[in-house]
Amino acid sequence: MTFDPAFWTALGQIIGINIILSGDNAVVIALACRNLPDRYRNKAIVAGSAGAIILRIIFSIFVVELMTFPWLKLIGGVLLLWIGVKLIVPEDEHGDGIEGSGSLWGAIRTVVIADAVMSLDNVIAIAAAARGSFTLLVVGLAISIPLIIVGSQLILKVLIKYPILVVAGGGLLGWIAGEVMVTDPAIESWVDANAEWLHFWAKPIGATAVIAIGKTIAWRSASALPHEVEDLAEGGRK
Repeated sequence: MTFDPAFWTALGQIIGINIILSGDNAVVIALACRNLPDRYRNKAIVAGSAGAIILRIIFSIFVVELMTFPWLKLIGGVLLLWIGVKLIVPEDEHGDGIEGSGSLWGAIRTVVIADAVMSLDNVIAIAAAARGSFTLLVVGLAISIPLIIVGSQLILKVLIKYPILVVAGGGLLGWIAGEVMVTDPAIESWVDANAEWLHFWAKPIGATAVIAIGKTIAWRSASALPHEVEDLAEGGRK
């Protein structure tokens, strides 16, 4: 392939699409890495971002086939709802060294899984802009890596300063999950014929569900903590 004006035009389109679409990825990466020790955050951000880009390349190649599989979006949407709830619920802290290593890989895994779900719709635009060119696809997505990494670091700083935004981030994942699920080929025709309202309401319902479930679990965990402390103290006195 020659690097003619058409190539650079298409490449510019892919980069523009990635700038727009990297916001969700940056939120997920920042949320997943917020509880990591400082020495692990950059590693998780870089590894998670790289894994997300690799998945986008794979999905972009097979996007047409993937999007026609019934139930794939529904399963992915449920998984994304679970990730949103998990991000809202505070993590338990047990020990030092083991938690750091485990949390690092846990954060990377969360980023990669979440991006796998969220990319199902987004990569359609990227694949279309590439016009079947694998070179354009790889180059365009590779350029987007620093965009996602920088965005993640900025959002991470904001989340640390304003923890309430973590709840909003979890709600965003629920919003996206609702949007993904109602467009699954297995139910889309039924939704169009019998429940068209879901195309609008599935998104706020998903966001509300994630926030409500996450906050409920967090509240129950916080309520149980004093009892656990009392039990430990009681056991120590015996």
